[in-house]
Amino acid sequence: MRTVLITGAGHGIGAACARMFAAAGDDVVVSDIDTAAAVAIAEEIRAAGGSATGNFLDVSDPAAWQALSRELRCAARLPTVIVNNAFFDVAGVAHEQSEDNWSKQLSVTLSSVYRAMHTFHDTLTAAHGNMVNVSSVHGVLAWTEQPAYAAAKGGLISLTRQLSVDYAPHVRVNVVLPGSIQTRQWDHQGAAELELAARQATLQRLGTPEEVASVIQFLAGDGASYITGASLLVDGGMTTTLGA
Repeated sequence: MRTVLITGAGHGIGAACARMFAAAGDDVVVSDIDTAAAVAIAEEIRAAGGSATGNFLDVSDPAAWQALSRELRCAARLPTVIVNNAFFDVAGVAHEQSEDNWSKQLSVTLSSVYRAMHTFHDTLTAAHGNMVNVSSVHGVLAWTEQPAYAAAKGGLISLTRQLSVDYAPHVRVNVVLPGSIQTRQWDHQGAAELELAARQATLQRLGTPEEVASVIQFLAGDGASYITGASLLVDGGMTTTLGA
């Protein structure tokens, strides 16, 4: 049984990943800054017969990573797969972004991947494990008022390639680039915004968290054993339609 650590797993794509990995027989560390949400997902998984715990993790805090590392190592639950899914986004053009907002967005979305590898490089290496990072089409396309988010998501693509080289041949590192996915981020959007997002995709609809999770699970599995450093679009053809 593998131990799979997923960040930002209390909701959306992360929660879908937690359910999917657990259904396949993995032991899942459902981590999130929203502890109640993480615990709820873990309880749901255990009720269905799976193995999971809900764990607090502020991915922007090195001390929180160290606390989680101590907990997992003491329990002999050494992560062999890490899915870096946590993100933080504050809209606003660059001159409207405070230093704190800018720094937090990069820390949560980009630097958290460095912290994950820094903390668990040894367990990934020993197990010939892998890491899957969740970027976005924002890494290759631009929308208004998203400078820090775009920088962080674009940086994830480059960081993934670098980590795949530095930790080869023992650790595979890949990244997925979701398009418009039906998560709670869309809850505050109106019908017009949802219709526009659907039209921007070649498939003419938003994706589901499960559709992204299935690709992440593939990249983390034996079927992708010869894939590393790859950036895989899961965008319904958005980047094709919009001409990226």
